Amino acid sequence: MPHALWPARSRGLVAAALLAAACVAAAICGSPASAADKVVKIGLLGQITGKSSADGQESIRGAQMAIDEANAAGGVAGHKIELVVGDVKDGAAGDVTSAAERLLGDPDMHFMLTGYASLTNFEIDMMAEAGMPYMLSATSAQTREIISPDPAKYWCCWSLSPSFDAYGTDVTTLVEKLAADGKLKLKNHKVAIISSDNVYSKTISEAMKKTFAASGWTITVDEMVPFGEVNDWRTILAKVRRDPPDLVINADYLPNNSATFLRQFLEQPTDSLVFLQYAPSVPEFVKLTGEGSTGVLYDLLGGVIDSPKVPRAQELAARFKQRYGVESGAYGIGLYEMMNIYFDALKKVGDPAKHKEIAAAIGATDKMASEGRIQFDPETHLAIQDDAHIPILFFQIWKGQRVLITPGQYANGEFQLPPWKK
Repeated sequence: MPHALWPARSRGLVAAALLAAACVAAAICGSPASAADKVVKIGLLGQITGKSSADGQESIRGAQMAIDEANAAGGVAGHKIELVVGDVKDGAAGDVTSAAERLLGDPDMHFMLTGYASLTNFEIDMMAEAGMPYMLSATSAQTREIISPDPAKYWCCWSLSPSFDAYGTDVTTLVEKLAADGKLKLKNHKVAIISSDNVYSKTISEAMKKTFAASGWTITVDEMVPFGEVNDWRTILAKVRRDPPDLVINADYLPNNSATFLRQFLEQPTDSLVFLQYAPSVPEFVKLTGEGSTGVLYDLLGGVIDSPKVPRAQELAARFKQRYGVESGAYGIGLYEMMNIYFDALKKVGDPAKHKEIAAAIGATDKMASEGRIQFDPETHLAIQDDAHIPILFFQIWKGQRVLITPGQYANGEFQLPPWKK
């Protein structure tokens, strides 16, 4: 997601997620602490068994990798670190509340984090009430909406995801630049925009519609599907084919839904670019589509910058794959980096029980990470988003590989016309 950012999964993935969650929750994963060690418990909220279980499982892996490395090096500020997982399932309010309350009730719990728990991020208020330092990488418009009216009240909580505003504006910018550079011919300035009825997808698709309309584009298809599993997109695709646009966008972030949409589009493709929001960043998507996804575009805010110019990102991606045998999407490395931001704060403060000082140290972060330079906006508590901090990254999938095509300072390849357009 989302970045904020990332989400039906196979039974095997769900089983693996359950096993890993049980393992971690029982404190038998990673490096065990001896009785003499001081232990800091860290709570991870994740959609471990729901529609987004792949993201939840990946989050556990990234956090655990960081913890195991820290413990192997002797711990952090004299403390061993232990991960405890709270499964929020599909992110329903009751499930998030139950998981969060269980973790917050542990007196040894001194930090909590998530890729995303709910899509509205209401749990931020729970963390503020409990005085618990909390980091998330989720739907940042909702984070900003909660925090910006009273940043001091939410001293606890910081978002690795930057503003998602560019998700709504920069697809238009990219496509028009490709045309201006002669890499793409726009025949009619028409766009089909399809979304899912969830807060992440709706926020982005509504912003996209406004941007395209303001830029003189005609929206030929404007469709919203119920949130959840979608097996048949053909009725919507028939509408797309009646008036073929230059661009087809699907903002449903679930990889299985997105893969099904692409397969059914390719049954009778139109002469259109295809842009899919977030889903292609999840490794599962390429497994589901194979080389059929060649040519698809997507973007990421807060994603890993896979470029030789950011060696840390490539090094962590290699370590993650070597350890787990699978690639990391945004959340594996993202949760690894969030853990290390907390470790930096704990080293600085020394005492994990000094929650306000820990949160202040997190807010004062200024470091180069896999997503770019991390600094936080004191008014919104979001990571700063621009080309000098966390940039918006545009990728094109080509023969199973993700090619970073923009921004130019990080690009490792160039845009190519999708095979169905040739």
